[in-house]
Amino acid sequence: MPKLIVTEGKPLKGTVRISGAKNSVLPIIAASILGDEESIIEEIPDLTDVKIMCDLLESFGVNVEFSENKSKLRIALKDIINTTAPYELVNKMRASILVMGPLLARTGTAKISLPGGCAIGTRPVDLHLKGFAAMGAEIDQGHGYIEARVKGRLRGSKIYLDFPSVGATENIMMAAVLAEGQTIIENAAIEPEIVDLATYLTAMGADIKGAGTDTIKINGVHSLSGTNHAVIPDRIEAGTFMVAAAVTGGDV
Repeated sequence: MPKLIVTEGKPLKGTVRISGAKNSVLPIIAASILGDEESIIEEIPDLTDVKIMCDLLESFGVNVEFSENKSKLRIALKDIINTTAPYELVNKMRASILVMGPLLARTGTAKISLPGGCAIGTRPVDLHLKGFAAMGAEIDQGHGYIEARVKGRLRGSKIYLDFPSVGATENIMMAAVLAEGQTIIENAAIEPEIVDLATYLTAMGADIKGAGTDTIKINGVHSLSGTNHAVIPDRIEAGTFMVAAAVTGGDV
């Protein structure tokens, strides 16, 4: 069995720049397709998951460009030519489900592959789908895919999450920003990444109140613009360096 052996060394000292939060940048990239204009997202972490999410957007017809040092993304939406997230990309990253809410809100349809054709009830995506259904979407599953469709706009609704899932909170919030009327998410996740996504959406023109609490209220609007946004630092990475400095008696 592979092992990682750490032997005592010198105290860690110095200055380190914390990367943008992975759990924040992925939903923000997904949310960019809600806007009618381009978005520029800064503090992009150098991660495979980021590249996969960008590949997903490009498969929908979105223009995605990295800056030379890969720390900034320019995302420009023209016409969405495809609303199906293919297996070969979804299979690499579970967070691919986060494109479902924005696609559904923007185009009225979204089709996402389930790796291995897993049943909905065995995975946490049921919380996402419960929210979409409450807003008027029809949900179908078959041949390894889940598909959501709605005629016209989604409708605002009161949605209680059986578990305060971060992903479900984000996905429902993204779907709700273009819905007709007010959506209330109860027992919502309260993580900082939820607040960061809400900050980005609000800068685009969304009306969101209560992000960071267990009750989020979203008043739907007709359209969103683009914006510039810097992703929050990754708290897990920051905590890792803090612990490493503490256990080695260092100064980071």
